Amino acid sequence: MSGKVILVTGASKRIGRSIALKLAGDGARVAIHYGNSEAEARHTAEECGGAPIFQADLENVADIRRMFDDVAAKFGRLDGLVNNAARFTRIDPLKVEEADWDFIHSVNLKATFFCCQAAARIMLPGEGGHIVNISSLGALRPWEEHAHYCASKAGVVMLTKSLAKAWAPKIAVNSVAPGVIPFGKTDTRIEHLIEVTPAGRAGTGEEVADAVAYFLNASKFITGQIMAVDGGLSQR
Repeated sequence: MSGKVILVTGASKRIGRSIALKLAGDGARVAIHYGNSEAEARHTAEECGGAPIFQADLENVADIRRMFDDVAAKFGRLDGLVNNAARFTRIDPLKVEEADWDFIHSVNLKATFFCCQAAARIMLPGEGGHIVNISSLGALRPWEEHAHYCASKAGVVMLTKSLAKAWAPKIAVNSVAPGVIPFGKTDTRIEHLIEVTPAGRAGTGEEVADAVAYFLNASKFITGQIMAVDGGLSQR
């Protein structure tokens, strides 16, 4: 990992922050993306040894491409991308409106694709690289009040497999699917999921970060794979 340039989207808080801290601790040169949380991004960047921060509205493809241009200009290369930024809402499927659908899919799926594309345009002319897309347990198991979210994350899984095939052998594309990784207050639904998790507890951002680091360090012979970090919950 030492010296590798890795961009982490949504790196200012929660799982993204855990990933950025892990990679920086392993010697990577981390680029911190944020949307609106500048103060948190600066705090994370400071903890990552003064990593540079990059703002972009991931709903805007032109903004995504500008950010990747800025990262390439700053570092002169890009070795890895972690597509972590995502949105999550809970809505009865009968009450989902077009705006609700677009709110989720514009970041969870559309932005993930265009970030992958922008990264590949930098990586392919060089030595290649690694992309890790954060999907979700919701991509592997259906949740009745999260149909729009589950569909977006299932799309990330198939996108991962498709791009792994398209860009082999130079770019390895894999996905980490977190289970219950709470930050802050939980509700009865989350408590129930923790209760039925075979591991007997919730997971941590650090455990997700370990899985991400594995894929970023792995041979490019490992590609198109999905690793669930869920304490066995996906097996129930």
